This record gives sequence, C-alpha cells and structure tokens, in this order.
Amino acid sequence: MPIGIFSSCKVIVLNTFIFLQLGINSSHATEFEISSIIGHNFSSDLSSSSTDTLVTSNENNVALAFAWQDSTTGQGQILLNYVSRDFTDDINQSTHSFNTLYAHFSGVGFFKERNYITTVGLGIGATYFHSDFDDVISPSITATIGTRYSLSETLILITELRGYATLTDDNDTLFCQNDSCVAHFDDAIWFDTQISIGIAYRF
Repeated sequence: MPIGIFSSCKVIVLNTFIFLQLGINSSHATEFEISSIIGHNFSSDLSSSSTDTLVTSNENNVALAFAWQDSTTGQGQILLNYVSRDFTDDINQSTHSFNTLYAHFSGVGFFKERNYITTVGLGIGATYFHSDFDDVISPSITATIGTRYSLSETLILITELRGYATLTDDNDTLFCQNDSCVAHFDDAIWFDTQISIGIAYRF
C-alpha cells in the first residue's frame, strides 16, 4: 500500500477518535461499533486517445468502519474502503496499477423488519486515487442499502450494496508522465459499485 495512503489514514483515524470522544462526553449510553468488511468491486472503464475504452479490472475491496449509535433509528459512521486494481494501456500493452482509498462520513438509517434491519446510508468525503504515475484527492459521495442480522448481543452480520461517485478533473496527471498520458477518466464523475459482506462488533 502506498505511503500516501498511510498518511491519509493517520488523519482519518485521528478524526475518528475525536468524534468518538465527543460521543462519549455527550452521552455515556452511546453504543459503538467497529466493522470489518470485504466485497467485490465493479469499476468504470478508462479512456485513451486511440481507443474508446480501457477496461479496469474488477477486484475485491476491503473496508473498515467506525460507528456510534445512541438511538434505535440509526448511527453515524466513518468508513475507509480500499480497492487495488489495474488496467492495460493500448500503447505498449503495459499493465499499470490504479488503486483507490475512499474515506467518508455517513449517516445510516435503520428500518426494522421481522428478523433483520434494513439499512440506508448516505455519506460525503474524499477519494484518494493512486497510479503508477501520480496521485490525486477528489471529493466524493457514497450511498448504500443493506441489511443487519444480529448473531449475538455483540456480533452483527452486515450485507450491503454500495455505490461511490467521485468528481474528476480532465487536467489531472494521474495517468500521465512527461506530458504523455496513457489514459484518462471517461466522464466528469467516476463510479464504483460494490457488493460486500462483513461483521460488526458492538461495544
């Protein structure tokens, strides 16, 4: 994982502890969760100057979530989600890495069903793109729908379908070196879709 990702994680983890501390000070009844999530990512394609599309590989994603809850109707959440993928250029058929770290603050609503809870979430944050050539941070949003099944008083099974939309810039040099670009984003918004499953620990 690139060094830049570790730096971004340090800032986000620090903010996480600040949010958690505020929650503890405001209400001792607040419940917290930490979740480990894994899934499969479906990516948009890139473009090049000579072809319509450059296919990006659909890879697995891993995520870590911190959440706090003081009511039965929802929770606040900080989510880190990492995807490692690649693409092959059409100049010399070289394969290049194209990795993504999502960091978002979200609100998640709970809708209780008979034996489970349906969740709907919306969040705002940033996307860190890293390639073999450069890296860039862009604003983004995320939306999700999922379910929660209680396995015990402290363990919860999570399933979710999540989408990301990231604002991109035609002038960035994410796929460029020495004024030569092997790829660029096809549209002004980059989309990722994920199907995931995870385990949450409540404390």
